[in-house]
Amino acid sequence: MATQPEGEASQQTITPPAGLSELVQERYKKIKEHAETYPYVWASYKLVYGGLALWTVYRWRKLRKTKDRVLALQERLRKLVENEESANSATSVRKAPTSSDKTPNTPGNHALYSKVQTRQQLLNHREA
Repeated sequence: MATQPEGEASQQTITPPAGLSELVQERYKKIKEHAETYPYVWASYKLVYGGLALWTVYRWRKLRKTKDRVLALQERLRKLVENEESANSATSVRKAPTSSDKTPNTPGNHALYSKVQTRQQLLNHREA
């Protein structure tokens, strides 16, 4: 019996693969043997990495759809702006700016105007 394990050991000595195809075949045999020995491990690999791949595909497709929608909206907006600009340039006539155009009615200007009026009223009141 002591000679039998020695004989098996001599039979199991593997010569290194000479070419690339032999190396690939040897590696495939090892993986296949491992998969047959531990099927639950390989099933969990398939489940985890398969789920990850499905999620990646789902997110990629959703991203592509969103990108397509954004590009379509940008194109619509560009066309609307072009149409509006062409309509405005064709119908608009330049006119001289009025006094209201020179000083826009903004909250900052209104507050400044009211302060100036208040000061003038105080000065007028003091003089009187």
